Amino acid sequence: MTDLYQSQRAMRNMRRAAIQRGVIAILDVGSTKIACLILRFDGPDRLRDQDGVGSMAGQSQFRVIGAATTRSRGVRFGEISVMNETERAIRTAVQGAQKMANVRVDHVIATFSGGEPRSYGLAGEWELQDSVVTEQDVARVLSACDVPDIGVGREVMHAQPVNFALDHRTGLGDPRGQIGNRLACDMHMLSVDASTIQNLLYCIKRCDLELAGIASSAYVAGVSSLVEDEQELGAACIDMGGGSTGISIFIKKHMIYSDCVRMGGDHVTLDISKGLQIPLAQAEKIKATHGGVYATGIDDREMISIGADTGDWDKDSRTVSRTELIGIMRPRVEEILEEVRARLDAAGFDHLPSQQIVLTGGASQVPGLDGLAARILGQRVRLGRPLRVQGLPQAITGPAFASAVGLCLFAAHPQDEWWDFEIPSERYPARSFKKAIRWFRENW
Repeated sequence: MTDLYQSQRAMRNMRRAAIQRGVIAILDVGSTKIACLILRFDGPDRLRDQDGVGSMAGQSQFRVIGAATTRSRGVRFGEISVMNETERAIRTAVQGAQKMANVRVDHVIATFSGGEPRSYGLAGEWELQDSVVTEQDVARVLSACDVPDIGVGREVMHAQPVNFALDHRTGLGDPRGQIGNRLACDMHMLSVDASTIQNLLYCIKRCDLELAGIASSAYVAGVSSLVEDEQELGAACIDMGGGSTGISIFIKKHMIYSDCVRMGGDHVTLDISKGLQIPLAQAEKIKATHGGVYATGIDDREMISIGADTGDWDKDSRTVSRTELIGIMRPRVEEILEEVRARLDAAGFDHLPSQQIVLTGGASQVPGLDGLAARILGQRVRLGRPLRVQGLPQAITGPAFASAVGLCLFAAHPQDEWWDFEIPSERYPARSFKKAIRWFRENW
């Protein structure tokens, strides 16, 4: 874990240096598409002179100057399955964005949805040496958090302090500079499969790029899709992608839980392909054009042509009713939502003051999905779109790009994490027993 602590610190410094140089790339590695956005950081004043627009949701620090998307190849369930194909797709997306921006980028911040994320809630306490809380005290209380055994082959991806308490006062966002005797902290830690991160890191390195940061797709989708009130009072963001569905719960503007269901829009497409015996590409087109989850009387009469090029006239001139198509799609969508409901129940979502649920991601655009989700997940469901950031092309403003836009906001204003503080070397959490024995032998 200490190795990851050092590498995350190095990534943060690299991100800071890239932003000072003025240009950084955003890479969303999904199961259906790979999107690349290039951001220019040159301050709000120059942007206001250009387009006459003031601060948009406080994000006037950067502007999108290049954007490109390509069909994802070699990625399944949000994880890399074929390295060469994924490398080619990433190169295609990055080159397209560089061409549009007319600038070369060396550093990227990436997001992905796989890796079987697991959430942990940690707590730590620290007696203050001096009555005023310093940055070193915050570092020591974070290092005092009792880190559980996350298992072999797993790495910590996010470790964010979500609440501080000073003596009897709790709910503090930043205790630095305040006076007290005992500092306590609650921290949310998200671990993922180490091989998933290593594969992504290696793939990005093969594309001649440096990784300047990494974030969970469910987390950044929530950052861009939830409005401030929802993040403050408590809300869940359900990011329905192609290969997986990410779940993140926010309260007090911090993520407190994240999970992933390994099903998404691609599974609905596969069901249509098998049910109607048509190719996947045609099934995706029919789903996007005629799909839905609620059948009405008129859908029996709406016939969909599913012609093919086999040369057999009977097979090439087939039609099905929209009711049949909905009958294939609805069971799978219900299964995904039932799985999400089980994860939310396990997380104790019912105990939050506000039970708002926001659906986003490409697979959330099925007509009638919000009504079906309201019946399965709870009454307060809305469809979310990412916040509008400056320079974003119109084609990239839909729910499918919630993760990419959220990653832009994460790059510009990252939340404090464990590795932003200089943790005392003698208090690294989870230092292995073998290292302790070796240190003892060498020094005594």
